[in-house]
Amino acid sequence: MKVLLTGSTGQLGISIINTKSKNVDLITTKRSELDLSDPASCENYVLNERPDWIINCAAYTSVDKAEKDIDLARSINSYAPEAFAKAINKTNGNLLHISTDFVFDGEQDYPYQTGQKTNPLNQYGCSKALGEELILKKVKHKNKVNIVRTSWIMSPYGKNFILTMLKLHEQKESIDVVCDQVGAPTCAKNLAQLCWKIINFKKQKQLPEIIHWSDAGVASWYDLAVAVGDIGHDLGILKKKALVNPVKTINYPSTTKRPKYSLLDSQKTCDILEVKPNHWRVNLLEILIEFRNNKKYNESF
Repeated sequence: MKVLLTGSTGQLGISIINTKSKNVDLITTKRSELDLSDPASCENYVLNERPDWIINCAAYTSVDKAEKDIDLARSINSYAPEAFAKAINKTNGNLLHISTDFVFDGEQDYPYQTGQKTNPLNQYGCSKALGEELILKKVKHKNKVNIVRTSWIMSPYGKNFILTMLKLHEQKESIDVVCDQVGAPTCAKNLAQLCWKIINFKKQKQLPEIIHWSDAGVASWYDLAVAVGDIGHDLGILKKKALVNPVKTINYPSTTKRPKYSLLDSQKTCDILEVKPNHWRVNLLEILIEFRNNKKYNESF
């Protein structure tokens, strides 16, 4: 099975590589080979390689920068996925596209269902919502596409919130962290395993076009920062832990709007694929143990 992976150097991309089976011929690309800011080159690349599956992990994820880099964010998050959808129409391939909880506005106080109308608050969310829309509009056979919405990806590598918090705990006496944005962290390794499960499942059965996946439980960024300090200290990664101060979004130095509540309802995914997510604290512990034990990840810490 030939699989094209975009975003191979990101958290999820690395996890996809680490969890692939031996029978997968995985294609990873450099920007010089596949430029996601150039939709035409994306379509041509797929037409030349003709993969059985595209796993599109790549995204423009800087929420604040996307407010100014609107064109670039849309090229990568909207028009590149559209190009992949158009390409698989010609190759009879499949597309597994990773999306985000930020397609919702966070105004409700219960988990978001897959069929609910999107209403993003910022340019990043708009570009991801448009990407979903264009994929479903352009693909001829809906059973060839699966969109997985997820949230707050975490891992022992790359740039992510938990590694940032580890450094701040080590360097500072106190940290101010937003306490009124609520969602669920998602372990990159578990999400990668879900992606492979989807591909294997689709060999015999169909899935809904859009599914949700995150770790179990609920958290604010404040809760996660406290947990990183506690677990990191218990594991000996941190010599000390900082005092974490809860602050409200209105007092945080960012003008970009973010959803206050973006929990995704993953129950249908669990039922169909017969999977059960770990609680986010369980996965956080495993991630920090891996971080502690692997010098490749923590040599710069």
